[in-house]
Amino acid sequence: MAEIMEKAAATEAATTPVISVRGVTVDFPLRRGNFRAVEDVSFDIMPGEVLGVVGESGAGKSMTGSAIIGLIEPPGRITAGEVLLHGKRIDNLPPDEMQKLRGKRIGMVFQDPLTSLNPLYRIGDQIVETIRRHLPVSEAEARERAIGLLREAGIPSPEDRIDAYPHQFSGGMRQRVVIALALAAEPELIIADEPTSALDVSVQAQIIKVLKRLCEKHGAAVMLITHDMGVIAETADRMIVMNKGRIVETGKVGDIIRRPKEDYTIKLIDAIPSITDPIRVHEKPPAQTPLVEVKNLVRDFDLSGSMFDRLFGRTAKVVHAVDDVSFSIRKGSTYGLVGESGSGKSTCARMMVGLIRPTAGEVLLDGKDIWQAGAFERRRKVQMIFQDPYASLNPRWRVGDIVAEPIKALGLASGRGEVEDRVADLLERVRLDAASMRKFPHEFSGGQRQRIAIARALSSQPEFIVCDEPTSALDVSVQAQVLDLMRRLQDEFGLTYLLISHNLAVVRTMADDVGVLNQGKLVEQGPVDKVFDSPQDEYTRMLLSSVPDISKIV
Repeated sequence: MAEIMEKAAATEAATTPVISVRGVTVDFPLRRGNFRAVEDVSFDIMPGEVLGVVGESGAGKSMTGSAIIGLIEPPGRITAGEVLLHGKRIDNLPPDEMQKLRGKRIGMVFQDPLTSLNPLYRIGDQIVETIRRHLPVSEAEARERAIGLLREAGIPSPEDRIDAYPHQFSGGMRQRVVIALALAAEPELIIADEPTSALDVSVQAQIIKVLKRLCEKHGAAVMLITHDMGVIAETADRMIVMNKGRIVETGKVGDIIRRPKEDYTIKLIDAIPSITDPIRVHEKPPAQTPLVEVKNLVRDFDLSGSMFDRLFGRTAKVVHAVDDVSFSIRKGSTYGLVGESGSGKSTCARMMVGLIRPTAGEVLLDGKDIWQAGAFERRRKVQMIFQDPYASLNPRWRVGDIVAEPIKALGLASGRGEVEDRVADLLERVRLDAASMRKFPHEFSGGQRQRIAIARALSSQPEFIVCDEPTSALDVSVQAQVLDLMRRLQDEFGLTYLLISHNLAVVRTMADDVGVLNQGKLVEQGPVDKVFDSPQDEYTRMLLSSVPDISKIV
């Protein structure tokens, strides 16, 4: 009898949703009215199932996850509906009861692993603390369990790495640690909020496999929040599409990607660049003469340690971040630079814009070295667009002042009226109205802030712009708009770009030529169609095979 009841309970558990969201609405009362962030959202996630949640910024994806886990920032609150965990309501629990659920029954994986890991504590101490808080085990047992979780998450030599600090891990390895931390107390549900958006394509592929494999092994349900439809295609069983706080479409991943019903879903899918897209044709074909030449570029970093190590002649530890790299960029063209984190891409970029002095080699602009004495005039023809526009824009300055600063510093306009006219013209060229001059950066969306960063880069009348991951933090539809803007401005002004990106589909869409960096060395380069369609180096083939591709969904 007991065995029959046990089997019946197991069957019921397997057919009962881990989490049920029923008509949830989230409101934020404002001085003038009310902002509805989530409206009448309903869905279930079954044991071992991965539910993908996709949509643009502001669609309500992360807010829905916050509602489930009870982390809505005041004055926001759930004003309608309910959240059930294994059939029991949890959205109305007191704060102390809800806190007990977090970590134990509901785990969380955030976009930036450094927000989840305390930089002052060893990773092992953090995992052990989480295990002991929720499970009745000794410290020795918790440590053994932590080592096992790190091993399952793909951390090599976990017995040794468990006593390391977060800064001693790469971004991908830190995300593996966060996944191990989320699984530490054997939760029933994991909410993964953009867990791979900041990672290289190869590391992203590894993290996706780790997350899916571990959740299958532990029987946890997963709510995967992302703006990357390729990640959804390779990871999720079902998906929901959100727009303006509401669910507009839901179903099996393959059904939605092959036969989307809603115009919004079609727009999202059409905006995704593909690794097989046709090569871009310029309105004005690039010149054959190079504007930028990198010759035998080397950059070493001395990691010997303390002053005493150097004083007493202990063995120096030198990292060759960039090792004898040479390439050229034709005037009016785009050169893509790809490779994993630590491959030397950003170090190359910083040397090319004059932020880091090379250990050896030359960076030539119009045949003249930008590092030679008196090179200021040449350097002002070089600008940079960064990955995070909010971090690169002064939050205390109005947009008009931000865009006007290079104009004033370089004396490119005389008088306040002429400066304002130039700023207004630049903002209009990036599809922002002149009234934007009076606003602050926080009053704009991520895509609009990137347009402001582009306007500022153009204000010094550059010839060469280094674009360091300019769209990686943007939704696919906004990414498509920014890329289209960059193409248009390139053709209009004859700009030359160096495009650094871990999104190989973006490089395929934008670049004329591409170089592949691996551990500081340029292992392959050539026309983008030749390199991507017929890669010669094993490392290039590995990168290309790791790209999520929705066209593979059957």
